Amino acid sequence: MDLQQLGWDDFFQDRYQEYQKKGLLPARIIAQQKGQYQVYCVEGELPAQLAGKFSYHNTLQKQYPAVGDWVVVRLVKNYQRVFIQGVLERKNYFSRKLPISGGRKLNKGIIDGGITEEQVIAANIDTVFIISSLDNDFNLRRIERYLTLVYNSGTLPVIVLNKLDLCKMADDYIQQVKEIAFGVPVYPISVTQKQGLELFASYLDFGKTVAFIGSSGVGKSTLTNYFLGEERQKTKVLSEATGKGRHTTTYRELIILPSGGMVIDTPGMKEIQLWGGEEEVKRNFEDVINLAKLCKFNDCRHDTEPGCAVNQALTDGRLSRERYESYLKQMAEIERLEEKKKLFDKRLSGKERLRLKIKHGRKGI
Repeated sequence: MDLQQLGWDDFFQDRYQEYQKKGLLPARIIAQQKGQYQVYCVEGELPAQLAGKFSYHNTLQKQYPAVGDWVVVRLVKNYQRVFIQGVLERKNYFSRKLPISGGRKLNKGIIDGGITEEQVIAANIDTVFIISSLDNDFNLRRIERYLTLVYNSGTLPVIVLNKLDLCKMADDYIQQVKEIAFGVPVYPISVTQKQGLELFASYLDFGKTVAFIGSSGVGKSTLTNYFLGEERQKTKVLSEATGKGRHTTTYRELIILPSGGMVIDTPGMKEIQLWGGEEEVKRNFEDVINLAKLCKFNDCRHDTEPGCAVNQALTDGRLSRERYESYLKQMAEIERLEEKKKLFDKRLSGKERLRLKIKHGRKGI
């Protein structure tokens, strides 16, 4: 297997030097499901598992391998598998707050509960495609949340609006997205009708990795199948009335395409909890921030203060109430996240680290 085709370059080679002396091999994680891994290495595609020492020395979720990660492995030829000894430094990664498995509640309109940890969805990506659909699932607020997460990842976002052939208000929807995605490319497409798909060519060059993120049913797996030239991903019936199906990805997977590029296909995200800081939110809501700079008072709360540029924009329609409320909600969520991070760090004592090693029954902070 050609490591360069998998995205190996000088960045990873530099970080591999110390492991090379130990006789360890570089490999890239191509699939992850319930603690089991598949990797590509010079020996080809092999199953992999974590070495005992790795699990002992690593506690947090983000320290564990994710799809797209480069890891160092020890090959056990008799068992036709490898043991993961470590994860090489990531160029970047897309993540979110670890989803809540139970005990969730609303705290001032914000979903609260669960473990205050970062979950890495995909690593070492060149471009993140936010896939939405031009149908009843179209949701500007959801796109805003994805944008904040992509900005936090340090990768480049591209917005793709699928199912163009099924939408009678496509121009209106496209304009709405452009008004909230400053400088981000926005492309309307139809996978089933093969409309607009030429846009992907420049992103899927040899050795390049892209990630598809979005809700279930928006067309992520359909796109992957199109690039593969075969129906690789599973489908299920979406509607008995229409007879249309949708592809169902149940785990994250890195797929090598005939073009030499790679796609990380991800399951639909039911829960998009933010992970990041205020700067990523402000970058996402550049219009609101620029308006706030025009307020008469520097400490304007955008409530009843005189000379408030934000209130004026809300009154005359230059800023929608939904857009502004989305900004306030994301800022409040980030503030709450920072509070919980501090509590988590304080409790991460020696005993807490041992407790966190137990993967089931962990209580949230």
